[in-house]
Amino acid sequence: MLRIAGVVLPGQKRIVIALTAISGVGKSLSEKILRELNINPESKADDLSEEDQARLRSRIEQEEVEGDLSRKVSMDIKRMQDIGTWRGYRHRRRLPVRGQTSRRNARTKRGKKRTGLSGRVTLTKT
Repeated sequence: MLRIAGVVLPGQKRIVIALTAISGVGKSLSEKILRELNINPESKADDLSEEDQARLRSRIEQEEVEGDLSRKVSMDIKRMQDIGTWRGYRHRRRLPVRGQTSRRNARTKRGKKRTGLSGRVTLTKT
């Protein structure tokens, strides 16, 4: 059982995939780290030696992952809101930030569709 940055890595998976369980480590960064440390990316996470585990821990501590990364992202968003940028405005209103159309789409971000009136259908005599 390999534990890095407060995350227990899945032991039956290849180490290159298991490292992506850490928030902030994707496949490309995982491959880059393993290439730097000369660790076989095809080996299983449980099969790593203690020395390899220690080298991997120390290398990942140099990256911004997990809590530090989420703190940095939230501080960046707060900074944008404070200085009044368009992206900060969109974040504050909980609207799509990166230029997506929000008139018809963006139901995931905007939430359930609300009707103009009470939502009742009125029947008219014909």
